[in-house]
Amino acid sequence: MNAKLGAQPLRLRSAEWLLVIYFGYIGAIAPRFPLETRLSWRPFLVEVLVCVLFLALAYGESSEHVKLFSIMRDWVSVALILLAYREMDWFSALPRNFDLELRWVEWDRTILCHWGLQRAIESLGAVGPMFLELCYLLVYAVAPFVVAVLYFQHRRARVNGAVFLYLLGTLLAYALFPYFPSDPPRVAFGISDMPNIMTPIRQLNLWLVSDFGIHSSVFPSAHVSSAFSAAWALFAFLPERKRYGWGMLIYSVSVAVATVYGRYHYAADTVAGMAVSLVPGFTILLARPLRLRGLLGLP
Repeated sequence: MNAKLGAQPLRLRSAEWLLVIYFGYIGAIAPRFPLETRLSWRPFLVEVLVCVLFLALAYGESSEHVKLFSIMRDWVSVALILLAYREMDWFSALPRNFDLELRWVEWDRTILCHWGLQRAIESLGAVGPMFLELCYLLVYAVAPFVVAVLYFQHRRARVNGAVFLYLLGTLLAYALFPYFPSDPPRVAFGISDMPNIMTPIRQLNLWLVSDFGIHSSVFPSAHVSSAFSAAWALFAFLPERKRYGWGMLIYSVSVAVATVYGRYHYAADTVAGMAVSLVPGFTILLARPLRLRGLLGLP
């Protein structure tokens, strides 16, 4: 990935390298799966286009428009999360037998009904359900929020490392989707165990996941893994403003509850998503002994 413009080498950022590796991984495993319309060449095309895009941005940053291209690189890695997400829909044709879902839904019924979680959430009427649905909706804005916070705190130099950690937790979840083809409980079991309260925000969420969601897998929950990864990133890259990390952590717990209550995910997906987020968490803890502080740009 290194080229040269005069004496200036073109270097990819760690977040960009992570995306290159991820899209390359998808291209490598694609032939093993019956992709929709069997166009297994598409992931390879995506990999090539992503590499070209990153090299073009690196080239631009080494020109006289340094600041413009540098800012663009902050946001392009965030924008490519949507591409990584949509790419997973190519694996929607994988066969499934619902063995996993039948086991998972029993655990959910224990948590929601026997342990009283659904009753507790709905005890104040629409307030609890509306709050949880709003948390679920705002997951799509978590990555831009993290970057914006670092900008606001005049810590733009730390954006790459924070985005790297966020991407690590998110892409690891996506990488597992092809191996666990599954449908969400609202699809696999219809109206069974659905929330008793319908709010406008829930209607919006259902429209989004129905018309713009993917149908390859729900295990592990990338909503949960990405939210928790964002919390670890804020703790690591804004240690002087821990309120942002704590706020994101509280929000992440709310997202985890929302995914189960709203029947967007099973509790098993949520727990698995939390487990995946521990990878970027342990990456932070091991950064010093493994001499990765420079790679991550940790303060």
